[in-house]
Amino acid sequence: MVEAVPEARGEPNRAPADRTASRTVEVWDLPLRLWHWILAACVLVAWFTPTVYDGLHRIVGYLVIGLLAFRLIWGFVGSRYSRFRMVGVRLRAAPSYLWNLRRGITGRYIGLNPAGTMMLVALLLSLIVSAVTGAMSVTVTFFGVWWIEDTHAYASDAVIVLVVLHVLGVVLMAVLQRENLIRAMITGRKRIRGHL
Repeated sequence: MVEAVPEARGEPNRAPADRTASRTVEVWDLPLRLWHWILAACVLVAWFTPTVYDGLHRIVGYLVIGLLAFRLIWGFVGSRYSRFRMVGVRLRAAPSYLWNLRRGITGRYIGLNPAGTMMLVALLLSLIVSAVTGAMSVTVTFFGVWWIEDTHAYASDAVIVLVVLHVLGVVLMAVLQRENLIRAMITGRKRIRGHL
């Protein structure tokens, strides 16, 4: 999910008339897509259930921990665009990418662009803090401990803020690049153009 390469990389030699053709390529594998949508559903359920449906809130919280464990493993053994190997490179590129984005310069990436990589890291870290402190807060040792409860609340709020920014970023990139990125996360395929 993290490796993002410009589309031109690895393109076979084609006849000039063929270079402007559009085609799709598989980017997000099925386990990653399922993880993404199940996690999104869990975050929404967790956001609306504390103190109202505590049992459901706990179950969803434990499910989030399992999903996070899966994603950390899948980041090393999953398919090409699921792996974490380009995270450092993309994070270093993020400031200039965001600076160029204000002028509408997006570049084309098959996997996550640098801003998407930054969002992935921020969401994973916030979710880990939220889920772990949530699990801690229901143990005998940490039940009622103020800093655990506060950390859980602040991390959970941060997750929701990041989710909203993530959705806005997806919409912005979809408009700028004229591509349905939500469909890409459902089908696993992204459109690439041979002339880029």
